[in-house]
Formats: sequence, C-alpha cells, structure tokens
Amino acid sequence: MGGPLGQHQEWSHGYFSYPRLEGDIGPHMQFNGKEHLVWSLNNYLGLANHPEVRAADTQAAADYGMAYPMGARMMSGNSVHHEELETSLAEFVGKPDAFLLNYGYQGMISIIDSLVNRNDVIVYDGESHACIIDGLRMHMGKRFVYRHNDMASCEKQLEHATRLVEQTGGGILLITEGVFGMSGAQGKLKEIIALKSKYNFRILVDDAHGFGTMGKTGAGTHEEQDCIDEVDVYFATFAKSMAGIGAFVAGEKQVIDYLRYNMRSQIFAKALPMPMVLGLKKRFELLKTQPQLRKKLWQITAALQSGLKERGFDIGVTNTMVTPVFLKGNLYEATSLTRDLRENYGIFCSIVIYPVIPKGLILLRLIPTAAHSLEDVQRTLDAYSEMGEKLKAGHYKENMTTV
Repeated sequence: MGGPLGQHQEWSHGYFSYPRLEGDIGPHMQFNGKEHLVWSLNNYLGLANHPEVRAADTQAAADYGMAYPMGARMMSGNSVHHEELETSLAEFVGKPDAFLLNYGYQGMISIIDSLVNRNDVIVYDGESHACIIDGLRMHMGKRFVYRHNDMASCEKQLEHATRLVEQTGGGILLITEGVFGMSGAQGKLKEIIALKSKYNFRILVDDAHGFGTMGKTGAGTHEEQDCIDEVDVYFATFAKSMAGIGAFVAGEKQVIDYLRYNMRSQIFAKALPMPMVLGLKKRFELLKTQPQLRKKLWQITAALQSGLKERGFDIGVTNTMVTPVFLKGNLYEATSLTRDLRENYGIFCSIVIYPVIPKGLILLRLIPTAAHSLEDVQRTLDAYSEMGEKLKAGHYKENMTTV
C-alpha cells in the first residue's frame, strides 16, 4: 500500500521515518523529549547556526521580507544580488558562468530534461541519486547504466551509446556524482574523463556532497581530482555545506545561457527570495574565508572513521566525510539496534534498509560536521562498540521491536 519505502509506515512513522528533531540545529538536539547526539544532518561546515549566518538571514528578512523579488527572474524577479552570487560561484568552481536554481532535486531533473533530446543518449552510474533517476525518466531517448564506479562497464556502455548516436545523429551525456551520498565513495571523474580520448561525450557531475568539502579550497570533487577544466557541466546544492536551500549549475557560458532560457522549472518559477540569496552570499563568504571549518570537518571525519575501523566496523569504500557503517541483519534487528542507540545511548543517526540497500544488510549512515567535537566522536565509538557486541550475541534477535 505504501510502496517500498512506505510499507512499514504504520509503525515507523514519527520514529524511524519522519522523525522530529527539535532545538537549535547542531550536534546536540532533542528527539522524543531527550537530548541526542545527532549524526544525520548534512551541515558539513557547521554554518546552519553560525552567528554571522543567523544575523545575515535576520537582517535580510527585515530589509526585504520573503516576497522580494516578485516574479520569475526572466520577467520581473531578477536582482543584482542573484547575479553577483552566480558570478562568484562560477569563479569559485572554475567555470565561466553559473545559473541559480530554486531547488537541488528539481534542478537536476530540469537540467537533464533541458540538455538532451530524443536523439541523445545518456550513460549514467548505477548508484546515481534519485534526482538523476527521475530526470532520466523524463528523457525520451535511450539511456545506458554502468555498474557503480566500474570503468570497464562504463566504457562498454559508452561503446553502445556511440553506435546508437551514429544512427540518431545525437550526442552522449554521461552523468555521475562527485560524492555518492550513501557509500561516501568519490565518483571516478578523472578516469571517466580519460575516456574522452576514445569517445565523444560530455560529463555532468552532481557534486551536492562535494561542493564546499572536497578539494584544496573546497571547490568540489573536480578540484580534489584535479580535473576542473574537463568537467563540462557542474551542479551542486546549497542544502549541505551551505546549510541553505537552492542550487546552481555551472559551465561554459553558451551552455549556461541555453539553460537560462530553456529550463522551464526556472523560467516559470518565482525567483529565490532575497533573504535566501543574501543569506547564501554570507554562507559562501564564510565557506571561502574560513578554511578552518573544512579543516575541523576532516579532523572529525578522520577520528570517527579510524575509530570505527579500529573497532572492526565495515565502513565500505568511503574516501569522503560520508561515513556508512554496514552491519548484517534483518529489518527487525535494524529497528531494534537503532532504537537501542537512540533510547539507551542518545545517539541519533540515519538507518537505511532494503530496498535502498540489499536484503540482509543494515546501513547506519553518520555525517560528521565541523560542529561536532572529538568528545562526540568518542561517545559514539563507545556506544557503537557495545551495540556491535550485542548484535553479534544475537541480542537484537531476542529483543525485536517495532516502536
């Protein structure tokens, strides 16, 4: 009745799904009336509650209200602040131009819809985010999926795509992510780009998790892998490292101008309100001028991931701040151990089960941030050690629960 994600809603709603975290955004929040140490917020640089950010948001709301500018940007909703933010974002990620988008999820769907037609072919990674998958569903042409980060599979699909476009007269768009949000693995951008010597395609990178966190300056995963110039279209959201809302797409001016005049979800949508834009400008300023925030993020990440590995936990192939913990167990063990972590240890992290991951596996995803402390890490490692021993001993099979 509820679909693959909603079939357990009668007992999971409000606890495992749609939980309510209350209080100031940060590592310590209230859940079910108790203080919890939270590892579920993509507030990578800790900007959500930064005093300068709060002040900028407040002042902008007082000066402009939430309605200004009124209308879609193409008609009456443009402003110098929107344009300045675009210019500075493009420069930061190493592209000639950028275009602001109202939402990340809808933005990616609309980019795909705008960039390709029925004669074009899309090649994409098998673990692409849902926004990419939904964008693909709108594509009226062919698409080929390659096994996650598997370059042999990727090249095979590029061969299929090349033969097809020779018949249709279209082009090939390859889509991958800079940082995969579940596994924490980086997309193999450099290796994919190397295939351009054999195949004619353009690459679109969804770097929602990489922007602000990866690379020497935080410009993104393409900076981390030293391939800024070779990424044709770069996309990132403001919902993670910038702790805001909205997104942007960057690339050659001709491509961005095309998107400005062809992305229907933006052409016919009201512009981002001024408080959001001015708040984003402040967030972006801090992202660029306070590298200590990114340094702290990686300090916490290193301590958390090394501690988990030392205790025998499987954190997969992550080479980013996203920290998955893979455990063996069924749905009821997953809910029991998650409830134990929350109720008895005050540890709140996201739980992921089938159909998002294979049956028989439990994924607890931890998101370290610059706002966490080393004490937070130690408290979590101690709790996970005890939880892991209980799982091995079959404790959660004996104490299965559904809230």
